[in-house]
Order: sequence, then C-alpha cells, then structure tokens
Amino acid sequence: MKKRYSLTDLDCANCAAKMEAAIKKIPGVNDATVSFMAQKLTVDADDERFEAIMDEVVRTIQKVEPDCVVNR
Repeated sequence: MKKRYSLTDLDCANCAAKMEAAIKKIPGVNDATVSFMAQKLTVDADDERFEAIMDEVVRTIQKVEPDCVVNR
C-alpha cells in the first residue's frame, strides 16, 4: 500500500533526508520519500501491517524533528 501524507513544521532539508533514511530501515517499509520543499511524506509498506508501520514512522519522524507532525 502506498499513501501520501502532508507534514507540518518540517524545518530543514537535512532533517528530511535523515527521516527518509530512517523510515526506509523500518521492517515492512518498501520505500519512502520525505520532501522538504513539498512538506510531504510518501510511504509504501506492507498492507497487513500498514497502521502499525505508520505508528513507527511517526515515532521515527519525531525522534529526528520533535515538532514535525504527520497529518494522518
């Protein structure tokens, strides 16, 4: 399943790159992109565990950028 989410308060391109790299390492994630310019997150992950994976994605994003919000 592939879904797109808007991000709020993503402050720098370097943080976006760190988030993207960390999200790609989460088990079950096939691909992910974090666009600083568009303030968007795209996640392609296993259908059966998608919500659990997204919970982990949100935690990962907040480790890198505590103020960043994934608008689900």
